[in-house]
This record gives sequence, structure tokens and C-alpha cells, in this order.
Amino acid sequence: MHLPEKARSSALSSDDSADKLRNYQKMTPDSPTSRPTIHKQVLTLSVLSLGYLLLSFILVGFKPDQLFLIALVNGLYYASTPTRKFIIGFSIFLVYWIIFDYMKAFPNYQYAFVHIESLYSLEKTLFGISDGQSILTPNEYWLAHRTPFLDILTGVLYLTWIPIPLLFGTYLFFRNRPAFFPFALTFVLVNFLGFVVYYLYPAAPPWYVQLYGFTFHEHTPGNTAGLANFDRLVGVPIFAGIYAKSSNVFAAMPSLHSSYPVIVLYYGLKNRLGLVNVFFALVMAGIWFSAVYNSHHYVLDVTGGLLSALAGIILFNQLRRTSCLNAFMRWLLKLTV
Repeated sequence: MHLPEKARSSALSSDDSADKLRNYQKMTPDSPTSRPTIHKQVLTLSVLSLGYLLLSFILVGFKPDQLFLIALVNGLYYASTPTRKFIIGFSIFLVYWIIFDYMKAFPNYQYAFVHIESLYSLEKTLFGISDGQSILTPNEYWLAHRTPFLDILTGVLYLTWIPIPLLFGTYLFFRNRPAFFPFALTFVLVNFLGFVVYYLYPAAPPWYVQLYGFTFHEHTPGNTAGLANFDRLVGVPIFAGIYAKSSNVFAAMPSLHSSYPVIVLYYGLKNRLGLVNVFFALVMAGIWFSAVYNSHHYVLDVTGGLLSALAGIILFNQLRRTSCLNAFMRWLLKLTV
């Protein structure tokens, strides 16, 4: 039986990934000489766990979430060989989350001027919508034209900004592990690029202007903004709980919520997931709209998120040409095969 060229190419690509993983498995047999002793593993993980708790206490204070994270990591590491490999692989995401949490100790508004009115004015100039005698920003327009249907739809879509990347990462980890690490590292790289912009260009979100005007108020707490309508309609304070843990109000530019679905779609296309990529594209557009509809981001913030994702993807692809990054990914793969 002869396969069409495109199908044959896809099959060969899949076979190459499987062969690569099998080769790494042969190179790293599951024997006592190929991994640290149990005593060394216990000591290393214990030191890391205690160090994390101590540093967290110093920087952001004690929180029950920290104990949950320690219990989760240690539980998965010691439960079985598959779960140990899984948590080692996903430690890339844990590093991102820990750094994001620690940003609370170093508010960006202490290091640079916070942009409030200038960003609002530019948004109105570029994307203003005529409504009667007024020109409104898209956030203001949707604030005046909300519907229960859109409140629910956008709330559901906004809840996917972390689960979908994690679920997609889980799929890659178990189905095509050599493709998992480029995705995970790109995800973290895009976040780091976003964090740099947060500190270079602190910016207030649209809901801040709606509540406080153009006056800067230090230590402003997080706010659910339009997503409060979703909480009210479903009768559960989901977003209230999420935004109570917000690291920094003045980190609206770029919208990393808008970056994540771009990364997922890019790697979905690279892995030829077919109609699943249509779903990813719809979710991406939905999250972008939800961010603006619920006054969490300007269209400019969403555009910044898109550009951050593209910049991170391009930069990672350039770094993949270096021997250092390739050696690092081979080491990660060796730890998890």
C-alpha cells in the first residue's frame, strides 16, 4: 500500500519521535547506576522543599498554598516512577509559578512610572468606538452593553487560560515527550519576556481607570472587574478567589493571558493536531475578547500579549540552534524517559 506524500511525511515524523524516545530509553536504563540513590534523592528534594518554604516566608510570607505545592511535588515524586518523571518534567512550569508569586515582593511600580492615562488615551485614539455623542474605549463600550450570555461565555473562556496549556503539555509529555520540552520552555520564556516588560512599563488595567480614574494608588488590591458578573450568575466566587491572589495590579501590559493560547496553537500546528487546532484558535480568539469585554485588558494589552508570544517563539527557535540549549533539553529528556 502506497501512502500519499503528506501522510507518509506525517507518519515518518511520528515514527522519528517514537524512535528518538526509544533511543533515549536505551541510553538511560532504569538501574541504580543510572540515577541518584534514594538517600540522595530524599536529601535533595527535602533541601529544595525546605529552601522554598523558607524563601517564600521571607519574601511573601507563609501561605497554605505553599504547603499544598510541597505536598503535591513530594507526593508525585515518591508515588511511582511515572509520577516522578511527570513532576520532574512539569517542574519547568513550577519554576514559572514560583517566580510569578515572588514578584509580589518586588512591585513593579517601585521601579518605574505607572502608565494610566497615557495608555487609556492611546487605546481610545486607536480603537475608540462611537456611541451616541461619546467616543468609548472597547472596554467602556462593552461595560455599557453587557449581556448574561456573554458574561457566562467569557467567564468560561477566561477560566481556560491555564488549564488548556497544562492539559496540552500533559498530552505532549505522554504522547511525544521530545516535543514537550520545547513547548514548556517556550511557555516559560514568553512569561519571562512579559515580566521584563512589566518592570519596564508598569500599566494599569481598564478596570482601574473605571474605579480610580487616572490617580495612582499604591497597594491597590486585585479586582475581578467584569468577571464578577460570572461569579454572581453561577453563585460561586471563582474569580474572586483567583484575583485575591493577584501578584500585581499594574501588570496589564502585555496580557500574558493572551499569550498562552498563541503558544498552544503554534505547537498544536507543529504537532499536526488537525481539528484540535481549530478549537485552540477559537479559544484563543475567545480569551482575547474576554479580556477586553471584562475590562481586564485593553486591546493594546492583548496585542502586546500576541507580540510577546511571537517574540518568545522566534527567540526560542533561534536559541534551539545553540549547543547549550540542546544539551539542556537532552538532559531534561534523560531525566524523564
